[in-house]
Amino acid sequence: MDVAALRPWLAERLSGRVDPAAELGAELIAGGRSNLTYRLTYGDTDVVLRRPPLGHVLPTAHDMGREYRVLSALRDSDVPVPCPIGLCTDDSVLGAPFYVMEHVDGRVLRTADDAADIGESAADLLCERLVRTLVAIHSVDVEAAGLAGFGRPDGYLERQVRRWQQQWDRSKTRDLPAYDALVRRLTRHLPPSAPGALVHGDYRLDNALVRLDPEPEVAAVVDWEMSTLGDPLADLGLTLTYWADSGDEERGRIPVGATVTAAPGFWPGARFAARYAELTGRDTGDIAYYVAFGHFKLAVILEGIHARYLQNATVGEGFATIGASVPLLVDRANRVLDDAGLG
Repeated sequence: MDVAALRPWLAERLSGRVDPAAELGAELIAGGRSNLTYRLTYGDTDVVLRRPPLGHVLPTAHDMGREYRVLSALRDSDVPVPCPIGLCTDDSVLGAPFYVMEHVDGRVLRTADDAADIGESAADLLCERLVRTLVAIHSVDVEAAGLAGFGRPDGYLERQVRRWQQQWDRSKTRDLPAYDALVRRLTRHLPPSAPGALVHGDYRLDNALVRLDPEPEVAAVVDWEMSTLGDPLADLGLTLTYWADSGDEERGRIPVGATVTAAPGFWPGARFAARYAELTGRDTGDIAYYVAFGHFKLAVILEGIHARYLQNATVGEGFATIGASVPLLVDRANRVLDDAGLG
């Protein structure tokens, strides 16, 4: 992070809030595997900066303007998001587009150790808050929020399967026959197009900042880089892909997403899905397809991250084991389809 190059741009956006001559520091926020996220401390003010990864950026991916637009649209909605401060599309500042948003105090829960101080009743309530926040996202009036044209809901799943297949072709580091079989199955069993809604695209517990006092709440939903207008059940399916049920040791071998949901008090994924259906009235009878699609999408994303790792273009720790989880996700997806009778 070139703080000297960033300072004039940031000082202008924070005019009246900081002394331009104050010390500016940057710290990489660990945990993310895609876009880079930095906590900036400018004098007594903390803000957060997001920028694309350093290498192997796929077409249409890591669109800073897209993230900034959806945060701006949701800032006064029922969906808790950080307040956006400014977007920079001038690559001469940091070498890539970026945006800055307010820093939100909250905890990121990923592992059982993170939940060591969370009682079972608090974990139960946090699951309720998490599912209600997902419902709030899918209930946004996109016209009123200024998000008309943010995506094309009609034919969403068909385009998604095709798009992620194209991303795989651009990123793949090995041949996986089981992956090819999965794509054929997903194409063959596409559900009918559903009414469109705003979808987050990567909704999971550790893409939320939570507070526990005075009671559990979702303080902010972050990482909107894959948001669009589409099928809301695709969001639910991906959430369940990340969800770790108690006793699912295989899920623990996938080093992305929160395994904290296997801790006492957290719901099983099936209960989360049932509560979502209860709150929305949506038919979730095809949820197995969406869970398999979630595994497929995550496998492609992780293959792209693995490709960047092999190019020495990742920043931070935890990338060495990403590649091994790709075939595991593909196998889990095929098993989900097997269990649902979708051959």
